[in-house]
Amino acid sequence: MYRRDFARFRAEIRDQKVAVLGIGVSNLPLLRFLLQMGAKVSAFDRREEAELPEVVEEFKDSVALSLGPMYLRSLAQGSFDVIFRTPGLRPDVPELLAAQAKGARITSEMEEFMRHCPARIIGITGSDGKSTTTTMIHGLLEAQGVNAWIGGNIGHPLFSEIESIAKEDVVVVELSSFQLMDMDVSADVAVVTNLSENHLDVHKDMQEYTEAKKNIFRFQDAGARVILNKDNAITRSFAKEAVGEVSFFSSKGKAEAYYADDVIYLGDVPVCRLSEMKVRGVHNAENFCAALLATKDYVSIPTAHEYARTFMGVRHRAQLVGQKRGVRYYNDSIASSPTRTLATVRSFQQDRGRIIILLGGRDKKLDFQPLAEEAGSWFRHVILMGEAKEKIRRALLAYGGDAGEGLLEAEDMEEAVALAYKIARPGDVVLLSPGCTSFDRYRNFEERGDLFARLVGELPE
Repeated sequence: MYRRDFARFRAEIRDQKVAVLGIGVSNLPLLRFLLQMGAKVSAFDRREEAELPEVVEEFKDSVALSLGPMYLRSLAQGSFDVIFRTPGLRPDVPELLAAQAKGARITSEMEEFMRHCPARIIGITGSDGKSTTTTMIHGLLEAQGVNAWIGGNIGHPLFSEIESIAKEDVVVVELSSFQLMDMDVSADVAVVTNLSENHLDVHKDMQEYTEAKKNIFRFQDAGARVILNKDNAITRSFAKEAVGEVSFFSSKGKAEAYYADDVIYLGDVPVCRLSEMKVRGVHNAENFCAALLATKDYVSIPTAHEYARTFMGVRHRAQLVGQKRGVRYYNDSIASSPTRTLATVRSFQQDRGRIIILLGGRDKKLDFQPLAEEAGSWFRHVILMGEAKEKIRRALLAYGGDAGEGLLEAEDMEEAVALAYKIARPGDVVLLSPGCTSFDRYRNFEERGDLFARLVGELPE
């Protein structure tokens, strides 16, 4: 796939007026990199100066800062050449459109990285399983001795390191719908794990969300590859729009990689048994199938088998964080949608009736009925918290069988963990799998999961 020479970008950006929207951790390396290349940089963030003391101290003499609730007001007045959009800001906000009308080119850190990266890029997106699949792909490559990089929506920003990446390396990037929305460059190998309703609090509708996901392969050439979930009707339909080679993975029938009767296959070659793996659930078998297809040109079957046996999972994804008085505590804070929570709960089928689940947070305008219908009766207790607790309560009472008998409520995580500890019996599972975003109370799902893990660690033995 054609990539621009980065030396050309370096020459072009010098002395240009560049705006960076959002001064989060991921954009700090970008600010430093742009300054190092000689750009005239302005940075915008809705937070006040008092909330960013270290950033202000570092950049006060080198970057024009626009901070506070009205931070975008001066964007269209600045006559910028290039604007780096943060993924959390829609590309159609009026201030961005006004700046674009005046001639500014709207881009992002990840888009410029993908446009100029000299190495092959494996990109992963989907509604659920992105981070686990991304981690598996990167781990498989490293296990085989490939010099692999990981970034995007996971890991760390890569654009500022682009000159350290060699042509023979492989880059693995997790891509969210927000990163993909206005991107016009695609990965060499595109993986779509699945697709279901998600982020409808930001996207206008399901169609916009789906169209954003397609950008991971929409601009490929004929030599590229697309890896799709055969069992998901939406992702299966993407095949007819793909330009490059298409391959499928499945847990319900044969495909280029598939799971059947406890065995994961690549083609017709058995790679490993799910029961050998330390991670649980059919969804993790599906993730591994996708990872095998993405790395088949690099990774041998023996290497893949050994890696599968030793893969410990990803933090905040059904992560065992403690055992107290015969009760196991799992941190699945990454589960910010009902479908992701349902996938995790399915991996605990053998614990039906012994699950105490912590649900709630900020709603993304998603439907909790499927979770309530399939798994409501599996829970011994449901502890509700956060802004969405009443919506979840209604779904469980309407569709969750006898789940209503075990519905409890907590004001915050501290109270929820203490309550779970009080009511749990030996053999029970306490599962934080909220089905909602963390933004009603926490900066991100990691902060939420870390708090849960710390509180579990402080419980009496």
